[in-house]
Order: sequence, then C-alpha cells, then structure tokens
Amino acid sequence: MPQPRFTPRFDPPLRDSSDEPARYTAPRLPDVRPSLRDIGELVRAPAALSVVGDSLAGLAAARAGTPTALRGRHALLPVASACLYLGGMALNDYADRHLDAVERPERPIPSGRVTPRGALGVGTALTAAGVAAAGLAGGRRALAVAVPLAACVWTYDLVAKDHPTGPFVMAACRGLDVLLGATPGHLRSALPAAAGLAAHTLGVTVLSRGEVHGTTTRVAGGVAVGTLAGAAAAAATAPAAGSTGRRTAVRWTTVAAAGAYAAACLPAQVRTAVTPTAGNAKAATRSGIQAMVPLQATWAARSGGLGTTALLAGVAAVGYGLRFLGRARGKAGVSIT
Repeated sequence: MPQPRFTPRFDPPLRDSSDEPARYTAPRLPDVRPSLRDIGELVRAPAALSVVGDSLAGLAAARAGTPTALRGRHALLPVASACLYLGGMALNDYADRHLDAVERPERPIPSGRVTPRGALGVGTALTAAGVAAAGLAGGRRALAVAVPLAACVWTYDLVAKDHPTGPFVMAACRGLDVLLGATPGHLRSALPAAAGLAAHTLGVTVLSRGEVHGTTTRVAGGVAVGTLAGAAAAAATAPAAGSTGRRTAVRWTTVAAAGAYAAACLPAQVRTAVTPTAGNAKAATRSGIQAMVPLQATWAARSGGLGTTALLAGVAAVGYGLRFLGRARGKAGVSIT
C-alpha cells in the first residue's frame, strides 16, 4: 500500500501549477501500445520497495506481546499495499499530465508512450486490485482500512496535492497503510508505528514542495529536526519484553535501525537547510523516501520483530543494489515524484 509525492503516492511531491498550460494533447503515435517498461516507468515500479514494509512493520507491532496466528492469506497484505501505491503513482501522472508536458516532457504520458486514459485505467485497476487483495487477506476488518486508504490516495492525487491539506492527506495514506498490515492483530498496538511513518511522510511531502522552485531553510531545517526526533523516539521507547538476552537484542537492533534511518535522509536534509535550492530539495525528497525502509525496520525491531527487521534490511539492500546498478549503467534513477 502514494512521494511523502506514498505515491497511493505514499510519497510526495507537490508543485506549483501556475505555469500549467490551458490545454494538453499527448503526442501519441497511432496503433502503438505501451510496453511493460512504459507501464513500469509510469507506476515507478522499483519505488514499491519503499511501501511493502509498512504492512510488515504494522503486523510486527500488532503482534508485539500478543502473538497472533498468521495465515497464508495474510501474505496478500503487502501485495495490497504495493498495488495501492503503484496505482497512486499512475494517478499522479494522470493528474500532472498538463504540468509534466512543460516540466517533464520525457515522462510516459507527455511523451506519448501512454495515453491519459490508459494511465487512469492502470490507476483504477491497481486500486481495485489492492482493495480486493486486502479483502482476501483480512476480510471486513482489512477492508475497513483499505477502502479509506484508497480514498486518501485518490483524494491526494486528484484533489489535495496542491492544497495546503495535501501533506496531511499523504501522511494519512502512510499511516493507514501501516494499520492495514496490523489488521490480523491488535490495531491499537500499531498506532505508534503508524504515527511514526505518518510523521516522516508529512515532513518529506512538505519538503517536496520545493522540488521545482526551491524550498526554505526553515522548512528543510524543521524536517531535519523531525527526523532526529522520530529516530530518537523510536529508539528510546523500545518495550521491554522476553528474556534479558532478547531485550538486549531488541534494544540494540532498534538503535542500529534508527541510526540507519537517520543516516539515510538526515545529511540531504541538512544540506537543503544550508542551501535550499530545488536540486537539493529534490535530492532530500528522494533520500527521505528511500529512508522509509530503515524507518519501517526501526519500528519492526522496536516491536520485537527481529525476523521482520532482517527481512526489511534485505529489502533495503536490494533497493541500494538496484540504484547502484542504475548508476553504473549511466541511467538516472527512477523518478518517484
């Protein structure tokens, strides 16, 4: 289950639409169907790695102290999260097609590789698939979270993106995604994790507003302070449960994961605070979204889910490897905005 534009877009960003052209017609060639590569670029497929951990962190938190029996169908919860996220990315490009024609003409819609109607169809289909997967995984309880989550995704992309409420809608997407993963257990136990991911998403989304025209020292500095506070809060409140050895392992694993989270995004945020240019804001937004996985690992570790933490560490390693491979081949990273 889009960045901070979550992306659902559970990631951010927001841009000034003052230069938006009055009309836009995609220069699509006749009888040309989009390739899988075009669709993958439309939905920012690699960026889905930043969202599957929401469900895993939520599940680990919901099971903390009260083991919950897991069923095979519960594996569909991360699938639901990913579908909603990817669908939100397609909706994002559909909503931004006029602005992208001016600012980012290489994207699938303005370049003519995907029609606006096709992008809307992809977003609709993936949203429906995400809600259906949630229903199969957790029945009415999961649907009670998945439906509001899908509504937040559509609201953000089509209505709230350029509105002052946009960052809060985006943050709600991420928080609900964590709670979606917690539906097999106790939702209340997952509220701190949901709040932690939502707060990070709020900061990244606010920062992402400066991706085109730059941000301010006050905004970037505030986001950096929020990152430090979020890492410290998660690391300092690790619950004590189990044997002494396990408590020690949980405590230090949480601290290590929180440190990895801060290291992943704090340097770029500080650079942006010092020099609040559009390029620095974009880099800080990207690093903030990539830092979602270590933050998810932090909350999973805090809940005692050491196995989940190890799995998320593997996800982070895969993401790093894909980015490294892309740079080695001289290709720009997949845009997440």
